Order: sequence, then structure tokens, then C-alpha cells
Amino acid sequence: MIRFPAEWEPQSAVIIAWPHASGDFRNLSSVEDSYHFIVSTISAYQPLVIICKDGEHQQHIQAQFTAPNPNLHFVQAAYNDIWVRDTVFISLEWQHPKAALQLANFRFNGWGNKYPHADDDGLNLALFAHPIFKGFPTATVDLVLEGGSVESDGQGTVMTTKNCLFNPNRNPDLGETAIAGQVQNYLGAKRILWVEQTNLAGDDTDAHIDTLARFCDAGTIAYTSCDDSEDPHFASLKNMETQLQAFRTEAGQPYKLVALPLPKPIYDEDGQRLPANYANFLLINGAVLVPVYDDAMDALALERLAACFPDRKAVAVPCRPLVHQYGSLHCASMQVPAFVKLNF
Repeated sequence: MIRFPAEWEPQSAVIIAWPHASGDFRNLSSVEDSYHFIVSTISAYQPLVIICKDGEHQQHIQAQFTAPNPNLHFVQAAYNDIWVRDTVFISLEWQHPKAALQLANFRFNGWGNKYPHADDDGLNLALFAHPIFKGFPTATVDLVLEGGSVESDGQGTVMTTKNCLFNPNRNPDLGETAIAGQVQNYLGAKRILWVEQTNLAGDDTDAHIDTLARFCDAGTIAYTSCDDSEDPHFASLKNMETQLQAFRTEAGQPYKLVALPLPKPIYDEDGQRLPANYANFLLINGAVLVPVYDDAMDALALERLAACFPDRKAVAVPCRPLVHQYGSLHCASMQVPAFVKLNF
């Protein structure tokens, strides 16, 4: 039996990959400022694994943290981009005679062959060989699947979007029924909530669920909403809201829905709107980290997510620099559940 844990369950660590000069960020300094904040915040609560390019890159990162921090751990590996939500393994609880858990390495193809991705696709094999991760049962799965495209309530319900999982740029040789079967098989999904929703402007993931709708507990979904009828997102997000209202829990009850506003549009240097949203929050032990964008809606998003997680501290994390590369806080991180007792 396979169980895909919920993100609010206890964690042993969070994994990030530090941005580097050979990446796509035009303003690396401002992105590193955000990463400094992210690292300082997460490591105050729990261990953090930082993937870096090589020894020189590691020294560059360590120089930014002068005080010794036993919660920081480094892994040197090749990677194309920093969006580890989609490239790092998914941790599954796997009840099997010979193993109690599984680190699942799904294929990664650069969000439908949009970007170079050979190093990202090979990242998990490098992690599995590292002492921190060595010795755990692993599986390499011949299915393109990104962590940001699937949400779990930890009880057998997976929420995802048809727009991403059924996109022919992911698994062109599989039909919709086969893909749904693979999700059920590999993630232990008893049922799948399928959202039909186009991507936010500037989002190049083909509508990852973690930019749109997130489980806060088994009966609550926080979702990206839009009340501005002049905004191009208005009609599609209202349509998504209607779909969420029709969803039912496994017990047959409607979900409690928590609307997260859109910040005012943010544009890049070329005039393209960027996919800033608050659904891309990150849960860690004792806190909910909320991406903020120097926007008037930041406070409302913080307030609503704090109410969803009353036993956690709500922390605002500056993510405006990250969104210039089309992602945000959740996209840039991957949690490892506590039942994976990493070798620190």
C-alpha cells in the first residue's frame, strides 16, 4: 500500500537549490536576498538541505551565513534550475514486506520540453548517492510528473489539473485513462479531484495545482481567486471556484473554501505579466511561509492562511524576485516527511 503524505505532516527537512550565475535570473543579487531570508527562516525551525553546484558555490553560500548553523546541510550536484518542487523526488509511505517508505524519482522533461533539463532530470540519482539520502528504498518511475502538479490530503485524495497532467507535452504515449491510472498506482490515490483550469499569466508549468488550489487540511482548500472583473483571470478563476464548490470530501461533505486574492499584476522587463499568487505557500514544522510581493493584498493573504493553520506561525517571505523567473516559494522547495529519517 502506498500513501502520499500531506504537507502539513511533520517533516525531517526541506530541500532547496541555491540560484547560481549560470541560471536564468537577471538580478541574481535580489534573488539571493530572498534565499537568505528563506534559509534563515526554515533553518530556525528544522533542518534544511541546500543543493549547490560545487565547492566554490557552497563557499559562496556559506559566506552569507556567518554564525554556525547545525540545521544547514549541503549537497553538491549539477542542476539546471532551482525549482526543486518539480525535480526532487516525491516521498511516499510505502507499506511493503521489504520497505516502509519510498523516494520516487519521476521523469522531468522541462515542463514539456520548454527548457534544458538533462541535469534536473538526473538530479535525484545524484541525491540518492549522497550520504544524506543513501540507503532509503528508491524507485525511478517512467512517467513525467512534477511535484507542483499534485496535491495530497494524506488520506488518499489527490488534487491536480487536467491542463497539466493530460497535456501531450508530458506523456504523449499515454491517454487520459492511463495517466489517471498511473497517478492512482504510483501515488496511492483512492480518488482524484480533477480541476480544469488554464495557467496564470506567465506560468510556464501548464497550470500546476500549487499556483491555484491547495489543501490546508482534509476538509479545507485555499485557492487563487479574482474579484476584479477587468482582470483577464476573472472568468477562468470564477469557473475554477465553481468547480471547487462542487467537490466533496471522501465523507461527502463540501470543502471549506478559503479565497486567496491575486496581488496587483507584476510585469517583467519585457512587459510580460508574472504568475504572482499566494497559493504557493510552504508548510514547515511550526510555521506557514507565505509568499509576499510588496502588495496591498499581502496582509489579507497572510491573515487568511494564518487562520487556516492556527497552530503555526504565519511568516511573510519576500518572493517578488523569484516570480521574475515564473515561480514562487512552494515551487522552489520540497519537504521531506519525518518518517524519512535522513542521515544528518
